[in-house]
Amino acid sequence: MNFEYFKPKTIQEAVNLYSSLSMQNKKPLYFSGGTEIITLGRLNLVYTDAVIDIKRIDECKAIYYHNDYLVMGAAASLTEVEEVREFPLLSKTVREIADRTSRNKITLGGNICGQIFYREAILPLLVTDSLVGIAGRGGVKYLPINEVFNKQILLQDGEFIFQILTEKSYLNLPFVTIKKRQQWEIGYPLITVSGIKKDQEIRVAISGLCPFPFRSAEMEREINNRQYSAAARVDNALKYVPEPILDDVEGSSEYRLFVLKNTLLDTLKELEGD
Repeated sequence: MNFEYFKPKTIQEAVNLYSSLSMQNKKPLYFSGGTEIITLGRLNLVYTDAVIDIKRIDECKAIYYHNDYLVMGAAASLTEVEEVREFPLLSKTVREIADRTSRNKITLGGNICGQIFYREAILPLLVTDSLVGIAGRGGVKYLPINEVFNKQILLQDGEFIFQILTEKSYLNLPFVTIKKRQQWEIGYPLITVSGIKKDQEIRVAISGLCPFPFRSAEMEREINNRQYSAAARVDNALKYVPEPILDDVEGSSEYRLFVLKNTLLDTLKELEGD
């Protein structure tokens, strides 16, 4: 795959490049880690003739605190994110994505915006109501991730994620992250569940059941209905799983639901202390 390569130093320069290249009838792509673009490009599943690498943009790379938020650049590698010990749920979740060599290249933004459907790094962000910093022709904006994520991040043409912001109050809440694999310690996951407990309510986000990660308000309502036993609450929650459920070589749809049920029971046991 042959393409032009650009490495802007500012957000505005990146946005201007995208507009200029589009006006030349080119198909530009923003690039942070690049592992997926290269892999899918070799399979002719992704095409671009111009790459805009955002890794030199300060806002896209830095990890720091600002006021009441932990700010993480979208171009920070998963290894760098893993080492942010102040957000243990995120650190533990990303630590189990691929192997360390791959995590050195995969970026936070690349994982949550990728086409490979697991996208586990987004799970802690969904349950903590994190904000997404989005840059585009209209400038920059910060939106709740649960408003701009529906099976995938909903970006307009020419937009890219440059930062993720998470309130400090969420960082040290009781949490659990459980990853179930069918084989190998670094193989593709079967089911991953990330959960927190806030104000006595449990929140969960799930990857591996469907061809997209998700958080379901209906499932959380049932999980937190303490009129019933844990097993009954999980059974009721499973009535609200979105469609379709994956059925592939990693596991049948029935088996995935079985694994999810047991993983949710483990999550409740951990977070409720029963």
